[in-house]
Amino acid sequence: MNADDGIANAAAPVPLWILRAEEFETWLASQPEPSRRWLRDHGFAAERDRVALIPDETGAVAAAVAGLGRGAAGVSPWNGAAIADRLPPRRYALAQTWSAAEATQLALGFAYAAYRFTRYRREPAARAASLEPPANAERGYVEGACTALAAARDWINTPAGDFGPEALAAAARAVAREHGASVREWVGDELLAAGFGAIHAVGRAAGAAPRLIELRWTPPGGAARKLVLVGKGVCFDSGGLDIKPGAGMALMKKDMGGAAVALALAGWLMRAALGAEIVVLIPAVENAVGGDAYRPGDVLKTHKGLTVEVGNTDAEGRLVLCDALSVADGEGADLILDFATLTGAARVALGPELPALFGSDPALVAELAAAGDAEHDPLWPMPLWAPYAEELASKVADLANVASSSFAGAIFAALFLRRFVTATPRWLHVDLYAWNPRERPGRPVGAEPQALRAAFRFLARRYGLGNGRPGN
Repeated sequence: MNADDGIANAAAPVPLWILRAEEFETWLASQPEPSRRWLRDHGFAAERDRVALIPDETGAVAAAVAGLGRGAAGVSPWNGAAIADRLPPRRYALAQTWSAAEATQLALGFAYAAYRFTRYRREPAARAASLEPPANAERGYVEGACTALAAARDWINTPAGDFGPEALAAAARAVAREHGASVREWVGDELLAAGFGAIHAVGRAAGAAPRLIELRWTPPGGAARKLVLVGKGVCFDSGGLDIKPGAGMALMKKDMGGAAVALALAGWLMRAALGAEIVVLIPAVENAVGGDAYRPGDVLKTHKGLTVEVGNTDAEGRLVLCDALSVADGEGADLILDFATLTGAARVALGPELPALFGSDPALVAELAAAGDAEHDPLWPMPLWAPYAEELASKVADLANVASSSFAGAIFAALFLRRFVTATPRWLHVDLYAWNPRERPGRPVGAEPQALRAAFRFLARRYGLGNGRPGN
């Protein structure tokens, strides 16, 4: 999706009214009699997500009207996306005044609804309705969001056969080139030489060599603070020797969703000239079954120096992340923020639409969650319940990668990662699903880069953005 798709095209715009049910009768009374009769004859009453087209005397479309339903306090991008999905593929312009925040959300919704994943389809994608950018909308934000969200969706939607560790590294290099960042990679046995024993172990049985990807960017003029983004890049997860059943493997192309969010977010932040140095760390692997696969009972030496007993090879995400977090912890960063499709337990607790949010600083957890609420990109704070940590004990190593308990799996995974962040006072961890399992307007079944917009707003407020750059 191009950044301008869904925002504007060359056709003359059709006036679009978006109304709450409570205000519909008052609005209707102000309209010409033919329009009033047309809408009443068609039973339109501004019901949620319902649209109607009003013809002129020649039968051509003169205006469009859409409903928000009753009791709608504000608007979200999903309102815009639902309306866009139901309108014919024309260009529209808002016919009434909205606040800057509401206009931005509506513009984003139209743009988001225009996304199509067409890599494997011969037929051209169907055109989408588009919206003339409202004058008071944050156009830079909408364009930045569209670019980042579309990139992340494309990466997550692409099957592992075409988007393995090598392709993920190529995507990172492309983002780095675009923004003048540097990239470094440790590949295959280079991981062992550098002390990344956990990343190497998880990925060594696959045909594509495991790697750790590091991207670095400094804003013009330098920066006093440093942000480290970490993304789980398991490009396919078979479960390893603790192999998943077929149903459990069906969506495992999305197991690099954390890496997609981290990399797309970094690109957006660099484009917007974030006022902090950015480091991105992505452990990119495929957790495969083979003669060289790591085994339950193996003890891995991590970059932190801690040894980890493998209790289950399907708990691989925390293993690749622990090496990356160890590097992040040595950066002297102001903040480490990691994203990972980490646990099924988080989905059992919160479902697919609510990422679980953990962190070492309760105030920052609350701040990121508030940013998510404001952007209609929610996250749910979860506790780092310290008393549970003892259940990660091992009789032969410093700790185990799975707990002895079958409860609180998302908390145990977060507590495991916490052991590898000891020098950095501020660490946030997002356990997300990265997928829409059901069809909704603007959110078809497929990739969903959860927490990306929330994280951008949160980080933009924390570090500031360069004046006049897209994303402001």
